[in-house]
Amino acid sequence: MDSGNIPAASAGTRALFGHRPFLLLFLARGCSSFAYQIGAVAIGWQVYAFTHSVLALGLIGLVQFIPSAGLTFFAGHAADRFDRRRVAQLCQGAEGLVALILAWGSLAGWLTVAEIFAAVVVLGAARSFESPAVSALLPAVVPEGMLQKGTALSSGVFQAATILGPALGGFIYALSPAAPYAVMALAWLAASLLAAGLAVDRKVAPKEPPTLKALFAGVGFVRRDPVILGIISLDLFAVLLGGATALLPVYARDILHTGPWGLGILRGAPAVGALLVSAWMTHRPLSRRVGMRMFQAVILYGLGTVVFGLSRSLPLTLAALFLMGAADMVSVVIRLSLVQLRTPDEMRGRVGAVNYLFINASNLLGEFESGATAALLGTVPAVVLGGAGTVAVALLWLQYFPALRNVERLE
Repeated sequence: MDSGNIPAASAGTRALFGHRPFLLLFLARGCSSFAYQIGAVAIGWQVYAFTHSVLALGLIGLVQFIPSAGLTFFAGHAADRFDRRRVAQLCQGAEGLVALILAWGSLAGWLTVAEIFAAVVVLGAARSFESPAVSALLPAVVPEGMLQKGTALSSGVFQAATILGPALGGFIYALSPAAPYAVMALAWLAASLLAAGLAVDRKVAPKEPPTLKALFAGVGFVRRDPVILGIISLDLFAVLLGGATALLPVYARDILHTGPWGLGILRGAPAVGALLVSAWMTHRPLSRRVGMRMFQAVILYGLGTVVFGLSRSLPLTLAALFLMGAADMVSVVIRLSLVQLRTPDEMRGRVGAVNYLFINASNLLGEFESGATAALLGTVPAVVLGGAGTVAVALLWLQYFPALRNVERLE
């Protein structure tokens, strides 16, 4: 896009925010993401403070993955067969209740590591239903022809939450371990109320029983489309190998020697890069060679991970995390836009569930893999090997998925 089209792009952005259904979904996703990101810092720091174990940090990801793996296909079926707004509301209410229990336990002093892990299991189950429902709602609230902008803005609010959530979580955790959980509960309540006001003109499909064919229809759809299969599997292995952020408490405490505030800043650094790229892509949408841009972004993410792993300097670490976040945002916008554009509405919940299982659950397994590898080889080798593996996967997929490599536009 040339500079003469920037006013038109800005007008398009204003039109999106003036469209009430999109605005409500935008704000609801922001509140829910804000709560989740505060929880990532509070739970990670509290578990590490109790255990001083990198393996325990990795187990946080594993115990979130277990319910996700078991429930994801039921979640996709629910998103396609029930009111997606109500599914999201129910999940946000459950998440808020769990946050209240964690706040009470932290304040009263009876909370244990086992109880934190039990809460994480419930949060993982609720999120496995919430994510496909919210993702499938996006095309229904974005005016025609504005999906890439809507995806960039929606991803941008997630990144804004990823900046503010960890920073606030780290600071208020230093005041009281109960405080972050109380803020999380309020944020999830706000998300639920915003979702309640969302009006979507969508005819709910007949409530057919969750047969195996219906449950796994999303898997078959993904397997038949080489572009969707390539892009989802690429992110699967890139995230699985590059899940170094699970080790940020170790870097903050033992390598860079900062406190909870430092962990919050480190967690927010990738989101700063992602948010800036999101704003750039909102005004300058990708117009050509989209497939190649995806591969380039994943390679940059892997290289940034290697630099992060080797760094002993807080500024250099922040710069590497910034680069990782910026590269990741490019791949996120391309992936989400392509998946939504190539999937019919009646399948978006189930395809979104497959996407969630491959990407978000692989993120959790990536945390476990990083923790386990760090316990075996050491923290720095684990991060560096993960970044190098991400680059290697991108180069392999570049050859094995020519249909993805040759995608020219997001149309």
